[in-house]
Amino acid sequence: MSDTPKRSPEPTENPLGDEHEHVDATAEPGPAEELEQERARVAALSTDEPDDRWQDAFRRIASGGWAVSLGAILLAVIAGSLMIIVTDEGVQEAAGYFFSRPGDTFAAVGQAVGGAYSALFQGSVYNFRADSFAAGIRPLTQTLNNATPLIAAGLGVAIAFKAGLLNIGGQGQMLMAATAAGWIGFGVTGLPFPLHLLLAIVAGMLAGGLWAGIAGLLKARTGAHEVIVTIMLNYIAYYLLSYFLATPGLMQAPGSGNPRTPPMQESAILPPLLGDQYSLHWGFVLALIAVAVVWWILNRSAVGFSYRAVGENARAARVAGIDVPRATVSVMLVAGALVGLAGVSQVLGTSTTGFGADIDAGIGFDAITVALLGNSNPIGVLGAGILFGAFKAGGSAMQAAEGIPIEIVLVVQSLIVLFIAAPPLVRAIFHLPQPSRTPKKRRPRAAAKEVSA
Repeated sequence: MSDTPKRSPEPTENPLGDEHEHVDATAEPGPAEELEQERARVAALSTDEPDDRWQDAFRRIASGGWAVSLGAILLAVIAGSLMIIVTDEGVQEAAGYFFSRPGDTFAAVGQAVGGAYSALFQGSVYNFRADSFAAGIRPLTQTLNNATPLIAAGLGVAIAFKAGLLNIGGQGQMLMAATAAGWIGFGVTGLPFPLHLLLAIVAGMLAGGLWAGIAGLLKARTGAHEVIVTIMLNYIAYYLLSYFLATPGLMQAPGSGNPRTPPMQESAILPPLLGDQYSLHWGFVLALIAVAVVWWILNRSAVGFSYRAVGENARAARVAGIDVPRATVSVMLVAGALVGLAGVSQVLGTSTTGFGADIDAGIGFDAITVALLGNSNPIGVLGAGILFGAFKAGGSAMQAAEGIPIEIVLVVQSLIVLFIAAPPLVRAIFHLPQPSRTPKKRRPRAAAKEVSA
């Protein structure tokens, strides 16, 4: 080392003030200077934290499943509007002289689309032409009544999705639940109102759970694909119920040759929720309770964690000590019980005068759409079920008021499924960010803690 002393650098001007007037620009910073620089960097990041926070929140929303679901609904509604425009007679007539009077064509288009969706709203949410508020909300109660079995069945499909299973057997599970609940409802006598109703509900949910448990057991023990098994169980349930209904002494109404059951006893009927003037019954409350229970299972229980772990990666879950076959069977039991609740609400709340083999009314397959649209989230399933209940309630009103075929509503529902099944297409149309492209930034607060440490 040289004994020659280092020459002190000349002072430089510093805009920060006299405190930093004598700064060595050539010397390497010491520990104190490094700490000060790191704190300054964190302070600069903290200054931009609100903007970064909002940008990150918007990016998460835009790249999540909710944005895809809303985009799928919007695209389906636009496609439905185009079909309404093409099939409307007023638009076709005005289009014949479009170049001479184009305003008439645009007015006809607005009247056709606006009238259709106005009728859909008034038939599903609120009727502005009603004489009173009580009469005006009747369409909303009908929407909620239609949504009740869709919510329950959608939950059954969604919880199976979370475990990586495709529960396509909603129809069979509903039919078996309706068979058990209906048999208790009209066949058991001498029980008081609450006990008889509870017995019928429990019997229906147990029947639906056991029917789905067959598919879960075969999947766990033999590796049979649950899609094939549940579809075959649908056929078995349908023809089994048809046999019961066509055989006197089993479920066929006495003295009748029609394949229908006797009416349910008063003690086994779900009471009306808002009075006799509305069709909404207490089955809707049971569906809301089911939403809360499923949310707790998936987000707050160890069982729900095992379901989600198996759905994410069954091999990793097995290595972590989770009994995958047991989880497979149990999730199908729970899923079948939830779908069975949909069948119970049908026979004990909607079709209390007797039912036939068509009691499922396609709800078992519509539940797949509801679960997909709700992103297999209980709250999302609730919203999707109400939306499809509104489509069902308002479609008839739209057809009666505007003469629009109700099949357009079915096409809109089908298009929703199509777009939900193709998230990259929806993201490309609306320029939504891909989830994998979401940048990960270091949180300023975490960095501040590291610096202070």
